[in-house]
Amino acid sequence: MQQVKKTTLTGVGILVFLFLNAQKDSSSFTAYEQVLPNPAISIKMMPVPAGSFTIGSNENEKNKEADEMPQRKITISAFWMGAYEVSRDAFDIFYKDETTGQNSDVDAVTRPSPQYIDFSLGMGKEGGYPVNSLSQYAALMFCRWLYSKTGIFYRLPTEAEWEYACRAGTTTVYYFGNDTAQLLNYAWYKKNSNNKFQKSGLKLPNAWGLYDMLGNMSEWTLDHYNENAFAQLQDSNINPVVPPSLTKYPKVLRGGSFADDGRQLRCANRIKSEAFWNRRDPQIPKSKWWLTDGSFIGFRIVRPLLQPSAEEINIFFQNYLGK
Repeated sequence: MQQVKKTTLTGVGILVFLFLNAQKDSSSFTAYEQVLPNPAISIKMMPVPAGSFTIGSNENEKNKEADEMPQRKITISAFWMGAYEVSRDAFDIFYKDETTGQNSDVDAVTRPSPQYIDFSLGMGKEGGYPVNSLSQYAALMFCRWLYSKTGIFYRLPTEAEWEYACRAGTTTVYYFGNDTAQLLNYAWYKKNSNNKFQKSGLKLPNAWGLYDMLGNMSEWTLDHYNENAFAQLQDSNINPVVPPSLTKYPKVLRGGSFADDGRQLRCANRIKSEAFWNRRDPQIPKSKWWLTDGSFIGFRIVRPLLQPSAEEINIFFQNYLGK
């Protein structure tokens, strides 16, 4: 993970504006519902206040891993985060939007290619289940589509934003404490999920009103995975992010899933994406949208407190999507 320095308005320099937003008070910085083109479906957004926290695992944490150290105290600007993982219902509005081209590489907003298998694998679809088996690219394309429909800039959280929001002011292994047995009240994981993802919001939220931050679905972040990311940080860093790479793998996911044990649901646990998550894809080339072996992968969205300009937003999506 590195602090991106501003050089010009092109390339990864644009990340500085998007992630170094000035911290200011806002009377409208409260929870709200983002209504989608189908007004019956909305995404609840919760305010996450600006502040500083210590990212990573301390040396005494049980089950810690090398890529979670050393700890660094960093500062995060205010943003909104989805109270729940993005639902299949919400994603389907994007997927079925007739105003966007079907799998086109040239139109303004592109919707996903058809699913060649039932990626829910019988676990659940409509009615509050999280969308699953999709790539980071697909998650970001949903964000770009949502911006085109609402005029509001949404994106994936950075890895630092995700951990900050997950901890919600705590410093323990989990956001509710250190007792793994309590996971049954807060998360769907290997011990209670029956090896299936579940409807969102059925477990207890963290202190900032965010549900299923641990378990149910592992969630995409913006960051390219760097094993030594925290070692490259300074305590003075503000909104760090590892920018896009020319290589597709690995990216960072957080939170653990319904298929994981309690060790993998720790707030500090980092997950790197793997090419084999799409090993059974029969297509040539393999889909950039769907993951045949990624039933445990979903995402949630964030919105910075300060809205970037249209030019800055376009450059952001060009950097991450190549279009």
